[in-house]
Amino acid sequence: MNGWLLAAAVVLAGGVGATLWGVATGPLRRRVVAQNLSSALACPTLLLLSEGYDRPSYVDLALVLALLGPVGTLVFARLLADELAGDPPRAWGATWAAAGVGAVVVLVQCAATAPGRATGKLLLTGALLIGGNVVASRALAGGFRGVRRG
Repeated sequence: MNGWLLAAAVVLAGGVGATLWGVATGPLRRRVVAQNLSSALACPTLLLLSEGYDRPSYVDLALVLALLGPVGTLVFARLLADELAGDPPRAWGATWAAAGVGAVVVLVQCAATAPGRATGKLLLTGALLIGGNVVASRALAGGFRGVRRG
């Protein structure tokens, strides 16, 4: 076992284990936040596993997850808007913690990767991961100011 695999195990056990518990139990507001955070933490895990196992194709999986994970959360936010309107979820601490984990993993992996196309793909994955999950968390919390629901 190398350091990359150990870091992946820590992220997977700590973050994804907690989000799976949140999805399986509790009120609706906790379940939708946990669903959003599960994709936000599974993506850095895939990036760490790609380096640990020397499998560049795992970066492609992380890129797809970074793109589709927040989109799925936005679908849930739209479909459950009426149920969440009375008591919207607020998980900015968890959202920024997951964004921080994603940023650290992407930056460390960029430092370990030779400059080129692979580094660009990592940076794109990081931008989609962080930006998408911040937008999805804001949508779960009731949307953006000045934007009407229609």
